[in-house]
Amino acid sequence: MKTVYTIGYEGTDIERFVSTLTSVGVEAVADVRAVPLSRKKGFSKNSLREHLENAGIKYLPMQELGDPKDGREAAKSGDYDRFRIIYSAHVDQPESIAAIERLAAASEEQTVCLLCFERDPKTCHRFIVGERMGAFGYEMMHLYGDDPARYIRHQDKLPKRSASA
Repeated sequence: MKTVYTIGYEGTDIERFVSTLTSVGVEAVADVRAVPLSRKKGFSKNSLREHLENAGIKYLPMQELGDPKDGREAAKSGDYDRFRIIYSAHVDQPESIAAIERLAAASEEQTVCLLCFERDPKTCHRFIVGERMGAFGYEMMHLYGDDPARYIRHQDKLPKRSASA
């Protein structure tokens, strides 16, 4: 089975984030945010691209896999069932299906990590993208940018979201 990594940058800084990626050999980061901007220093697309490229990691913009606004609002309010319904409908659209196919093709050539904000993968749409990658023979490995030694495979029990995360 092949691996696609996922990571969120909530609770970390750009240096630890990049260190986490390099520690497992990530070669490309697929930015699956609908709006690739951040108030968090180093994580807006141009700055992020520069930090990644300085570490020898390619930046892959994939805004078409971003969570639509109503999905983001559902997740923010803690309505994860509604969020999954909204995002699943979005990711089943032809444009998203084509983007996942391109992502799978890119993953054949290099070790790819899906990027979004949320630390906890089960509360982020990147988890659903990773599930769709399963059709191409991929399993997910979730990385934590605030703890390079911590990771969890898709089939392992996912951690509960804590108030400090």
